Amino acid sequence: MLRLKNIFSPVLSALLQISLLAAALYWILNSGAQAMNYQWQWDRVPDFLFFYEDGEWFPAELIEGLLVTLHISAISAIATLVIALITALLRLSNSIVGRSIATLYIELIRNTPLLVQIYLLYFVFGPFLDLDRFTTAVLALALFQGAYTAEILRSGLINLPKGQFEACKTLGLSSFNSYRHVILPQVVRKTLPSLTNELVSLVKNSSIVSVMAIFDLTTEGRNIVSDTAMPFEIWFTVAAIYLIITLTLSGLSAWLEHRMHNAY
Repeated sequence: MLRLKNIFSPVLSALLQISLLAAALYWILNSGAQAMNYQWQWDRVPDFLFFYEDGEWFPAELIEGLLVTLHISAISAIATLVIALITALLRLSNSIVGRSIATLYIELIRNTPLLVQIYLLYFVFGPFLDLDRFTTAVLALALFQGAYTAEILRSGLINLPKGQFEACKTLGLSSFNSYRHVILPQVVRKTLPSLTNELVSLVKNSSIVSVMAIFDLTTEGRNIVSDTAMPFEIWFTVAAIYLIITLTLSGLSAWLEHRMHNAY
């Protein structure tokens, strides 16, 4: 009985805190709306998520924008890992040229705003390289997040015991197989929380590509607000969707970290 009490007490405390926070937020928003004579129109929000036609449900503007956001984020995440891994290996290589290129890339990207990088890629390098808007958005996000992720992977490689590399050589494994089967799984396990943070940042930063007229979740939200004059309802809904995505990623990361911990 005492054990159950110890388990449920933190849960009940957390639920109580969330309830109090939600009540306070509701009171603040309701008071502000009354002061502005604003009429809530939450009943119209589902129309921008799904609509029913000819006996079938179809995604509306916000869900279509969400799918574009997830598409961009997924491809950008893969490209980010590739760029980050190559950059991290170059930073740790014996090549002066490789280390210089990797260091220059990291310093340049990390010390300039993402929005400026998007403008440069979209208006300068994009037309020169004949890149479409979607490819430009993916490239901008991958280059930006890759610079930060590279340092995370580099720290993971540095902190890995040298005995792991020596064991791979003793077993006669090639460099590719050594990193694939021995080195990288351990690095990912050690840096998984940091990698998850970068993935969450990538999803949130994907909203900035709306400046290129890509119809992602943020762009669709802005278009709906301009058509309906419902800024509070729409932007709160957009924020809630982003929150659900990021919380899901964090939960998945925690589950994977637990699985990896038990596996090792």
